[in-house]
This record gives sequence, structure tokens and C-alpha cells, in this order.
Amino acid sequence: MATEQFHFILIDDSKLDCFIGEKIIVGSGRAVSCHTFMSTSAAFEHIQNSSVDAHRTIILVDIQMPLMTGFDFIEHFEKNIPEPKQSTYIINLLTSSVNQNDMIQSQRYKSVNAFLNKPIKKDVLIDLMDKLNS
Repeated sequence: MATEQFHFILIDDSKLDCFIGEKIIVGSGRAVSCHTFMSTSAAFEHIQNSSVDAHRTIILVDIQMPLMTGFDFIEHFEKNIPEPKQSTYIINLLTSSVNQNDMIQSQRYKSVNAFLNKPIKKDVLIDLMDKLNS
């Protein structure tokens, strides 16, 4: 079976985390594209205006974002993106905290695939993609 490649959307209000995350994503060798956003609203607008293609998109969104949190982003995504298009996105929450309530809250959303620690590590990213391929 061929190894699937993915589009990536990384949403984080830290320029450094976006820079590092993009380097890790591109360095995985399995990214068709990688878009970074420092606001959830800009990322949501990008998703709304994007057409669906053959490659699924992995979204990595930081929970602690100003104005629209990662959880707000997911609620907005689930309410406003049509169901067929939603299925082409794999949303993963990023956090640098160990707040158990965040993990519990993340399980309430049907579109959340995983709860990952920041900074994202290459082996975690590869494992995530391998699980999506199986």
C-alpha cells in the first residue's frame, strides 16, 4: 500500500511554533502542502474557500488562541463546514499544558482526531500519519 501524503494546516499564535512546526511537517516528506496561520479565523476562511482534492488535510490547532480558541474553531468548523467537506479534514488539538479538562473537552467533538503535546515532534507526526493510513 502506498503511503498517503497530506495537506497540513498549522494554527498557532506563536511565530516560533509555526516556524518549527512547518519545518517538522515539511521534513516528514509526506506533506503535499503546509499552510500556517496565526489566527483561527484566517485558517477557517482558508478552509471555507478551499476546494476538496484527493489528499486529506491534517489540521493542527493550538487550544490557547486569542479571540477564537481551538475549541471555538472546532465548534465553528462543525457548524459551518458542510459534512462531506468536513470528512476530508483531520483535526488535532495542540497544547503545551497538562490540563485534564482540555483533554476531556476535546472528546466532546466528533471532528477531533487526537490531542497532542506542543511542540509537535517528528515521530509523533509520523505516527499520526501512519495511523491515518491504516
